[in-house]
Amino acid sequence: MTIAQAVSNVVTPVVDALGVELVDVEHRGVVVRVVVDEPGGISLDRLSEVTQQVSRALDEADPISARYTLEVSSPGVERPLRTPRHFAAVLGQKITFRWTREPKTERLTGILLAADDDGITVRTEPIRATDEPETLEIGYRAIDKARTVFEWGPGPKPGKGSKPGAAKASKARSAASKNEMTMAGDQP
Repeated sequence: MTIAQAVSNVVTPVVDALGVELVDVEHRGVVVRVVVDEPGGISLDRLSEVTQQVSRALDEADPISARYTLEVSSPGVERPLRTPRHFAAVLGQKITFRWTREPKTERLTGILLAADDDGITVRTEPIRATDEPETLEIGYRAIDKARTVFEWGPGPKPGKGSKPGAAKASKARSAASKNEMTMAGDQP
């Protein structure tokens, strides 16, 4: 049993009793990260309450023999996807994932079309303009890492974005213009 599994076994009844969803437990180096959520998102006050209860349960059960740092957090806007339940909860959304398609590992982005106990179906976005989208069926064992993709909104319109140094040049022109006006105003 891994440390993450041992922590999950201790933490699951605690978060269930609090009415919070256990999204993920991750162990990397000295950090044990417990990710929790609830409908509508989890507040800081609620995270604090969950952290206290989880910390107390881990202290009592002592599933980790070495020193560690506990982090309890929300999944954020780009939620990690690790279990079939995670994937099923985000059907129709854009995801990004790294998977092994022999002989190489690829990172792809696409729309999650289906998820069941065995794997997912995703319609990928073309990587290059000449590529066509493809619909892939992928088993969970082939997926190394996956998460949702948060769309920040439309980008700048073509030709409307700022250019590097444009603000600095505009400031310099403005200052030069003011100096010219001052010098012209000083003359009789």
